[in-house]
Amino acid sequence: MQAFTTLEAVAAPIDIVNCDTDQIIPARFLRKDFEDPDYPSYFMHDLRFDEAGAERPDFILNQPAYRDARIIVADENWGCGSSREGAVVALLAYGVRCVIAPSFGDIHYNNGMKNGMLPVRLPAADCEALRAQLHESPGAEIAVDLAAQTVTGPDGTTYGFDIGAFDKHCMLNGLDDISLTFEYREAFDAYESCRKQETPWLF
Repeated sequence: MQAFTTLEAVAAPIDIVNCDTDQIIPARFLRKDFEDPDYPSYFMHDLRFDEAGAERPDFILNQPAYRDARIIVADENWGCGSSREGAVVALLAYGVRCVIAPSFGDIHYNNGMKNGMLPVRLPAADCEALRAQLHESPGAEIAVDLAAQTVTGPDGTTYGFDIGAFDKHCMLNGLDDISLTFEYREAFDAYESCRKQETPWLF
């Protein structure tokens, strides 16, 4: 997966409490291949588009200042609901690398960590303050520094956040589960070589 170190980008406020994974990507798109070039359009599809496929102009991500948002500041319980990995894939396909929220659905949080989308927990009051700034200044940027574990808002206020040491290490170095396993490749090769000598009849 792509490593996450720092990101300074346009942020979009999404004021939806309990925004579940079916809102992030509707279930009917889950059979689509993750490499589907249309995957970016599946992100929050039914909130972004009407039944005819036309954009809903009042939805935040369809407004010009927020179209290029790479950070989302959300409300309580972002990514609750089903465990679909496609919700994180849709976020990344759209271009979002970080979601800041007071709380997350547990599985969605872990799916983000395993795919290079950084979920940042900040207190509800801090998230509310950030969203207010983003509404007041459309197109404003937020800076996220994973090594320092800080978020800097449009007004320059810096907020600290907690993250597990293991998750931080993996995210900074772009290590998913497969990459972590490959770190032990030399030990695996040595074991297999030894086994071939000790029990050649098994090979």
